[in-house]
Amino acid sequence: MSTIIDSFLTVIKPEQCLTGDSLLSRYHHIWQMDKPLQAKAMLLPESTSEVAELMKICHAENQPVTVFGGLTNLVGSTETNEQEVVISMERMNSMEQPDLQSRTITVEAGVILEHVQEAATKNQLLFPLNYGAKGSAQIGGAISTNAGGLQVLRYGMTRNLVLGLEVVLADGTILSSLKKVIKDNSAYDLKQLFIGSEGTLGVVTKAVLKLVELPKSRVSAFVGINEYDKVVSFMRYMDQGMAGTLSSYELIWNESYKTLTKDPSIDWTPLPYDYDYYILLEGLGSDQEHDQSRLENLLEGALHEELILDAVMAYSQSELNKFWHIRENVDALVAHCDYDQHFDISLPVNVIGKTISSITEKLAKIEGVTHIFPFGHVGDGNIHYIIGKTTEEDTLRRQINDVVYEPIKSIKGSVSAEHGIGLHKKEYLNLCRTEEEIELMKQIKRTLDPKNILNRGKVLDVTG
Repeated sequence: MSTIIDSFLTVIKPEQCLTGDSLLSRYHHIWQMDKPLQAKAMLLPESTSEVAELMKICHAENQPVTVFGGLTNLVGSTETNEQEVVISMERMNSMEQPDLQSRTITVEAGVILEHVQEAATKNQLLFPLNYGAKGSAQIGGAISTNAGGLQVLRYGMTRNLVLGLEVVLADGTILSSLKKVIKDNSAYDLKQLFIGSEGTLGVVTKAVLKLVELPKSRVSAFVGINEYDKVVSFMRYMDQGMAGTLSSYELIWNESYKTLTKDPSIDWTPLPYDYDYYILLEGLGSDQEHDQSRLENLLEGALHEELILDAVMAYSQSELNKFWHIRENVDALVAHCDYDQHFDISLPVNVIGKTISSITEKLAKIEGVTHIFPFGHVGDGNIHYIIGKTTEEDTLRRQINDVVYEPIKSIKGSVSAEHGIGLHKKEYLNLCRTEEEIELMKQIKRTLDPKNILNRGKVLDVTG
């Protein structure tokens, strides 16, 4: 009797269809490589047409599908079971030469983010999407999760950097709009449906990405502050003074800063441990000498006006790299935790200080919590938490979730700033979305995926 695997093999070669023991070396997340992948099969298409034919088969057979990118997500979006088929985009990794006149680059979904950055830089252009997992994250995954990162303050989220998109729908229909135009006001902007939908509405196969001119200067400073109101005031002061070149404004709480700078990989601590808040800021401009001088003058002015208590600038590329290694070295925080729980919440900027203080005080009272590390992109209201704990017990996990998410609804924040919803945050979605919004989302899901085969059970429950 013919099986669905036989049907797949009419579309792709045997080496593109992994089953049985071939799955033992595969995994669903880069942090869990020791756990073999649970799946009926892993499919490795090499073209959009192959993805489309595979989806037609899955649609006809009511076969659940989960799409794999770089496997760096933090909300369970790529967790699978033995009844699911995995479509991995790893072989769809071709990238066209940047179009210098339109300042775009067209890439397949499996292209690694860092490779896009490198291709842009070689042509004196910049792809500004940037975060810690850039060496393994794939563009299709970044689009599906609407990834953020370190330069959102200036350049926006992933959806601000996607001009055109090619997607395969649940029934195998290819929806292709690989345009290079910035302005297209011709009815609904359909690509936005798929950006941030976490693979529940379609399979992203190709994209046209927006590039910008490569900055000729990069300046950075670490700053110490003791009052949260001054964190906000200083941000406005710097944004105005740097005339639109402020690209990053990162906030690190005292305990997180101490732990990050005591890591063995750090051979230099920029500022003493005397401050409640540490700001790491960056400006991207056009004249290194001028921008360095302007930053120095601004910091002197801020010290004089008592907006800040201390500051140190990076005067070389080596010092600049050391600054940002501190911020990006999240593994140093995780290393202090026997078990770790991660959060990325979005809060109105004006209430971040008191909200995080309240959450931290409540977390400290929970038996089983060992470490509390807040940090984040305060310029866009995105705060991360890494919580160390003594056990993976579900009761403790829920206690921690309840404390972190409890204020979200009343202050009109979000349970997810950039990581998405997946499986792990699904039950908390109603804290930041109304019943009407969630019902409309379900209607869209039912329309585009009526058999509920794409990333089934993730983000929304549409059964019943």
